[in-house]
Amino acid sequence: MRWLVTGANGFVGRALVRRLLSQGLPGGRALTQLAVTDFALDDDVADPRLLRLPGDLTQSATWADAFAAPLDGLFHLASVPGGTAEAQPALARAVNLDATQALLDQCRAQVERGGVAPRLVFASTIAVYGAALPPEVNDHTPAAPHMVYGAHKLMAEIAVAHASRRGWLDGVSLRLPGVLVRPPAPTGQLSAFMSDFIRELAQGRSFECPTSPGATTWASSLPGVVDNLLHAAVVDAARLPPSRSLLLPTLRFSMAELAEAIARVCAVPAPARVRWSPDERIEALFGRFPPLRTDAAERAGFVSDGDGETLVRRSLALS
Repeated sequence: MRWLVTGANGFVGRALVRRLLSQGLPGGRALTQLAVTDFALDDDVADPRLLRLPGDLTQSATWADAFAAPLDGLFHLASVPGGTAEAQPALARAVNLDATQALLDQCRAQVERGGVAPRLVFASTIAVYGAALPPEVNDHTPAAPHMVYGAHKLMAEIAVAHASRRGWLDGVSLRLPGVLVRPPAPTGQLSAFMSDFIRELAQGRSFECPTSPGATTWASSLPGVVDNLLHAAVVDAARLPPSRSLLLPTLRFSMAELAEAIARVCAVPAPARVRWSPDERIEALFGRFPPLRTDAAERAGFVSDGDGETLVRRSLALS
């Protein structure tokens, strides 16, 4: 089997590539080749099955290289996220929309040449719901994005579903929550404070949190998100809704509850080390998440981390 990962040098992409090379796809489906693309790619993984294709996804040559041999499937993770998309909407459109459409065109061309319709796992986002959330978010909650990133992801979801109905690919769009713990780096993501919160408190250091202690959010560990991406690669299409889009099972917790979970897992006085300094914009975007129900995803076999302590442990890669 030949698969492709876009955005392979990103936080989620690197973890996904390592898992694919070490374990293959669920069900014992081994890979014969894994093509990976990003602007730049790390050299620290040595595997004869790995084909590095550094390049710009807004350029047709990059896609031509990726589809030089038929693909059985691909994980499309590449995007311009959050704050960067707001500040640079033209760049965000080129990557989030135009490059995604180019990918779909390549899938269609593969089918029209007599090849298989590849399974496409598309990394969407909970940002499609916007900020004015109802008392509960569930499978019937309408999408109403108010930021560039969420709007682009929703448009791409619709395109993936349409292409799936036409038989040009076999798509699954996963609305990912916050993913923890990201490394300390300027990613342009306004939600990065949540990773800093866990990392700093786990080390016994103080942290100034831009929300109130009662601010509620949704998040998953990096291993949990990789688990669900891999499940999406093999899940039976008959178990998917017509939209091909799923809100993933994830944990909802307050920031105070997260501090308490860190204290239990890491044996540090985490709650006492937090200085609460609410920022209204951050709280509105990431601190008012209501309860959620993810019936469709759970029926299809997707899972959450389970509880706060497991989330912290898995996020910090603790045994």
